[in-house]
Formats: sequence, C-alpha cells, structure tokens
Amino acid sequence: MIHESFDRLVVVSNRLPVVLKWEHERWSVRAGAGGLVTALAPVLSRNGGVWMGWPGTSEQADVHQPLREFSDSQGYLLHPVILNAEDVHGYYYGFSNEVLWPLLHGFHTHCNFKLDYWEKYQKVNNRFAQEILKVTTENDYVWVHDYHLMCVAREINRGLSHRKCGFFLHIPFPGPEIFLKLPWRRAVLGSLLEYDLIGFQTSQDLRNFVRCLECLCSNTQVHTEQNLAWIACGDKEVKAGTFPISIDFEEFAELAASKEVSNRTDTLHLLHPEQQVILGVDRLDYTKGILHRLEAIRQALIRFPDLKGKIALLQVLVPSREEVPEYQALKEQIERLVGEINGQFTEPGWIPVHYLYRSLPRADLVSFYLAAEMALITPLWDGMNLVAKEYCVCNYREDGVLILSEFAGAASQLYSDAILVNPYDVNAVAEAIRRAYYMHSSERQSRMRRLRETIKTYDIHFWLDTFLQAAFDSRPQEVPMAGFSTFLSSIDRL
Repeated sequence: MIHESFDRLVVVSNRLPVVLKWEHERWSVRAGAGGLVTALAPVLSRNGGVWMGWPGTSEQADVHQPLREFSDSQGYLLHPVILNAEDVHGYYYGFSNEVLWPLLHGFHTHCNFKLDYWEKYQKVNNRFAQEILKVTTENDYVWVHDYHLMCVAREINRGLSHRKCGFFLHIPFPGPEIFLKLPWRRAVLGSLLEYDLIGFQTSQDLRNFVRCLECLCSNTQVHTEQNLAWIACGDKEVKAGTFPISIDFEEFAELAASKEVSNRTDTLHLLHPEQQVILGVDRLDYTKGILHRLEAIRQALIRFPDLKGKIALLQVLVPSREEVPEYQALKEQIERLVGEINGQFTEPGWIPVHYLYRSLPRADLVSFYLAAEMALITPLWDGMNLVAKEYCVCNYREDGVLILSEFAGAASQLYSDAILVNPYDVNAVAEAIRRAYYMHSSERQSRMRRLRETIKTYDIHFWLDTFLQAAFDSRPQEVPMAGFSTFLSSIDRL
C-alpha cells in the first residue's frame, strides 16, 4: 500500500498509458510514452491500483480484453473511458488543445473560444466522473491529472457519493492577465475548487492561481506554509501546493550504465570524434521554442567562427498532433530552417544540425543523453520538462552541461547549476553555447554532480510521497524551488 489512509490509488488522465493498434484482426497493446506515463507507471506497477483514461480510439471494437491482458502483465488495472469521435473532436482537439493548452502556456492568441468546445469538454468530464463512481469506492484515493479533466471533481460532487479527490496540473498556470481571457473562467476556477487538493509544478504557478482567484473572488483568504497554501474563496475551501514532478533516478541511471547503452554511445562518439554534441529532444509543439533554438545555433556559428566544425546539434523531434494544420506548418518551418543552416555552414566531414523526426526507443534516447556534451532545453514555457532531468541523471560521467530555459519549470529546481537562458534572446543562447563548449572539465563535473544529487533527492518517489502526504496529513514539505527574481539574479551572477 502506498499510503495507509486509502485502499487503492486511482490515477485518472485523458489517455491510458498505452497505445492501441488494430492489426491482424485484433488490438495490440504497447506501453505509451510521455512525462506522465514515465512518472506514474512505475509507481502503480510496484504498488498496484487503477489507471483510468481514454484508450485513444473511437472504434467500436471491444478493447477491454486486450487491456485486461496488458493489465495482468503490468501489475495494475487499466480501465478505459470510451469516447466517440464527436466527443474526441470537441473535448480533446477542441477545448483541451485549442483553448486550454495555448491559454495556459501564454499563447492566448492561438485560442479558439468556441462554445461547442466548452460544452463537449463538460460532457466528457461528466463521463469520466461517472466511470470513476462506478469503478471506485469511498476508500480509494482518486488522483486526476492535467488540464483535460479540470471539471471532474465538480461532476462527482453533483451526486450523493463522495470521493477523496486530488488534482495535479502538469503544465503552467498563467496569471490573470492571460487566464481571465477565458470566457468560462469562473466555471473552470470554481471546478478546481471542488478538489480536495490542487497540485502545481512551481510556486509561480500557485501564485498565479491565487491571483486569478483574487480577481474573481473579493474575499479570497490565503494561508501559506512551506509548499502548501490553504485557500478560502467565498464558500469554498481548498488546499493547494507546489509539487515539482520528477523521474525515477535509479531506473534511468541503471539504463545509462548498461552495456547496451554504452555500445550505442561509443558508436555516436565515433561519428563525432572532434565535436561536442548538443542535444535537443522535444515533442512537436510551438511552446518548445525549436525555431528559436535553431536560430541560436545559426547565430553561434556566425558570431563565433571558432565553433565551426566543433559543435553539432542533434535535434530529436517527436511527432505530435500531425493532423492539426498549425503543427504541420510548424514542422515545415523547422525542416526548412534545418536545411538553411546546413546549407549555409556544412563542410566536408561536418554537418551542423542532425535532425530526427520520430519517436525513439528509450535505450536509444538514453544513449543520446550519455553521448551529448550539452543539452539545449529551451522551451518558451513549460510546466516542468523531464528531458532536462533525464539528461542529467543519465550523464553519470558528469561531463555534460545543461543549458536550460528560465521558463521551464525545472529551472526552479536546477537554476544554480544549469546555465539559464532566455530562449527569446537567441544571441544570449548562442553565447551560452560557446560558454558551455569552453567550460573546464572540473566545472562541468561539479555542476553536473550537484544537478544529479538534486534530482536524486527529489525524485519521483518524493513527488508522490509529498502529494499524498499533503492530501491526508496536511504537513508541508520543503522543496527546492526559486522564484523568478532568483532566476534573474542567478543569470546575472553566472
């Protein structure tokens, strides 16, 4: 049992942690990818429980049997929430990805505030709530994840049944100057207040949430202690806290030290014998700052000719939302810019940008982490960014440098030993690349050692324990966080 206060942990997310594919007249099931799956699947495998979510298909064929078979192999139950194509279009592609995703990342000009999207979003959140009530008891703890399901607790509480229910937001939460542009702002905030505990990635996200409440509720009262806040807003009371998500340190460290990864890493080093490899790993999305990153590489080669032939960017771009025209256009822009940079600077025996557009097996990805002398993680805004933490953990030789956007949630924990950059300032990013290239091995080692120690101390188990402790014990924990002013002073100091 994970915690003595409940029988089972029930994780609820938009998608199940698997990918289903119809082949040979039956469904095949394989483990999914992504930050949430990386974080929670090992926890449920060790402790048992339930994971509820949409299976990713609106086909009519029965998916229950293959999911049961997969559940048996994983050690926890997968329970599908079946949605039809119309629901998926309005709730997922519509409200979740055309309204909440851009809004919460500060790209409000990308939002499509269609009333039909909002109606479908509420309908599907109600569907999830009904499934939760069918599958769980009052002795379970229901942990709802991310922006797709903000209204689930409200729908549960409309009935006579009660569930202990927490919510964790994996992406940023903006201030009122952005969030209040949402036409249904009161309904969404009111729905979040129906949870017993709301978790955010950073203290800035929590402050932004409180500021939004204060704008819409004149008598908001807040008491804070360490990472927790007790909030009263009208007749609603909720506990909220800062719980920076992390990864399984031991799992990644063990894989990085394996012979399979070591052989792959040696092969990569042979391909770049006189170069320092700069690694970028991102899902295709406009929030990741990939165009800005590529332009920074170009500026580095223009401004610092001594880097020509000495650095090579390995950019891994994981396919995402390929059916959305905006994402198709972004992919075309990225590939055009890669071609321009390579055409401008390539010399015999040296290509400045290596571009991979595909998902990679974990062993391949870890070998890239281990082979890269630098990681260039420069999102325009990100809830946490687990790639930054994975890179550091896998760099057990402690010879790498993390260049990290100050707008990534991970910066609030790793700011002291990463090189923080403003991704919009491509010249400053170019200077950071040159600085990392010439960084002495002793400084690389001391920085990376401290980064790894921080991630090891505050790993995925710490994240889980602190959230559940806050849900049931109300005892605040001290977590390594910094405010934006600390970022700025840290950058100036560096």
